[in-house]
Amino acid sequence: MLNRALRMAVAATLMVSATAVCAAPDPVSFFRAVSVDNAGAVRDMLADGINPNLISTVYDEPALVLAVRDDADKVFQVLLNTPGINLETPAANGNTALMLAAYRHKQALVEALLAKGAKVNQPGWTALHYAASAGDLPIMKILFDRQAVVDARATTNITPLMFAAREGQEEAVKLLLSWGADPSLKSDHGWTADQFALAADKPRVAAIITAAQKARAAAK
Repeated sequence: MLNRALRMAVAATLMVSATAVCAAPDPVSFFRAVSVDNAGAVRDMLADGINPNLISTVYDEPALVLAVRDDADKVFQVLLNTPGINLETPAANGNTALMLAAYRHKQALVEALLAKGAKVNQPGWTALHYAASAGDLPIMKILFDRQAVVDARATTNITPLMFAAREGQEEAVKLLLSWGADPSLKSDHGWTADQFALAADKPRVAAIITAAQKARAAAK
């Protein structure tokens, strides 16, 4: 009788152990590993079946966006090569990995995402808005080479030119204009790009845009 009870206890212990081994990885641990660039732990949890497109309840971001934001470049590469990864999964604020990489001057990550098929153009905010806001000319040129829409209309119809003007990104403004950005377009606020610049106390940028607008009108 004692032996039977002992065998049952051992069997129960083994079942609990097996359940623990087979349990899905903890999302909190997964996102923590992403944030600190622990590529080995992330790789193991992905192999154990965690969804690479989960949204963190702490960060409100998918792992790929979090990796870009926290400079977790080794984890970024692991995620990028994970079967089933969705490059377009947005954070709660709408950021995609490509947008954030463009804003944070991460050209290598931008190129890697584009090579994997990340979307350059989409409704709303685009990577070009973010690159223009950050004044990153090399990334802007990469996006233009991928047919980025120069006058993409985001929330409240803000264009990349308006975004760059507001941030005082003079060279980005010049590049956008050279690629045909329309300085006469208005946002839902009724403002043109030069008005965004003036409101942000960027008179030099406003003057560049105003001159372009006058030249464009005269050429019609």
